[in-house]
Amino acid sequence: MLWLRPLTMLRLLTLLTLCETVRTGFFVSALPVSGPALPLSAAAIGAMAGAHYLADALAKGPAGLLIGRWGLGAALLPGPLLGLAALLLARHAPHALSGVLVCAAWGVGYAALWPGVMSASQALAVPGRTARALTVSNLSVAPAILTGALVVGPLMKGWPDLTWTALLVTQLLTALLALSLLRVRLPAPERTAPLWRDWRPVAGLLPAAFVQTLAPALLSTVLYPLLDRLDLTVRDLLPGGAVALTTFGLSVWLIGRRADRGDPRRALLPGLLLLAGTFALAAAPGVTTLLPLLGALLGALLGAGYGAFITGWNGLVARTLPEGQRAAAWGTVMAVEALGYAAGPVLGGVAWQLAGVPGVFGLGAAVFLGALLYDLLRHRAPTGKAAGGRG
Repeated sequence: MLWLRPLTMLRLLTLLTLCETVRTGFFVSALPVSGPALPLSAAAIGAMAGAHYLADALAKGPAGLLIGRWGLGAALLPGPLLGLAALLLARHAPHALSGVLVCAAWGVGYAALWPGVMSASQALAVPGRTARALTVSNLSVAPAILTGALVVGPLMKGWPDLTWTALLVTQLLTALLALSLLRVRLPAPERTAPLWRDWRPVAGLLPAAFVQTLAPALLSTVLYPLLDRLDLTVRDLLPGGAVALTTFGLSVWLIGRRADRGDPRRALLPGLLLLAGTFALAAAPGVTTLLPLLGALLGALLGAGYGAFITGWNGLVARTLPEGQRAAAWGTVMAVEALGYAAGPVLGGVAWQLAGVPGVFGLGAAVFLGALLYDLLRHRAPTGKAAGGRG
């Protein structure tokens, strides 16, 4: 067991999963598919999604502060309620301007969810298993996002009324689940050091937080053009993907123990090195044309590297964040991560335009290598060592 209060964490992770299913299904599938019938233009739908995600990213830090003042349960409730309002408005009274405003408000309310769940996962983790608990919390939404992106769309094309009803019912369930968590509060350790001193190590994490989400986001908008150029389909990636998932799981569990029991950087740095090497190998001339043959090798390296990296990163963040301001610090780190996700598609598109496949993967390798060198240089400095020694 990873948490001291598993039923509380189960409710929190269920809330997170349902919220991400509806959000992804709404913005990625429901609105684009049913937009012409609502009627909403592609520009209006893009503005609604952009306003939501930008508001979510910018409000994460302040939302973390509210968790400390209001309590976790009270801070989580506005998001599901505002999400229900956004779905009802889009379904029954669609309008571009009001849609943008209510989706932005939903983003502000949603902002407390991720820092709240991550701070709860850290606070309630069994001693010695914090990095693995945080990693499981991070990855618990993967099936939800895939469902929202790949399942809701086809359902909306075939049975639009039933799919809208399912989204609304699911969102209503999230509101009821958030109500059941209303009295949940996290333990608030007493702060023994000045606030600025608590937050100084967090500032050292922010460049790495930006870079580590920037790299995978480089591929987000060029994946299908890449497959077209290589004359491949998503199905051709499944064998390599299965190998990647296997090595990822093994890496999280086995290397995650090192992140929990020792220095998390012993998992983080090899993970970054493996990821940089994998991207560099994919950028080598002619390698991507052999993807059907090398897919298993690249998948194994990618899975092992990302598993080591994500557990090491979560362990490092958990040991660095100030205990008295944990939710606010999680919000700040995750806001910077969101900016990395936002910048990645832009830079990936530019790299694709200028240098094609080698440009995208080469830039990814440089980003991971830059994160590795930054961490090494930061921990050579006396202040870096002090930051790395927090436990």
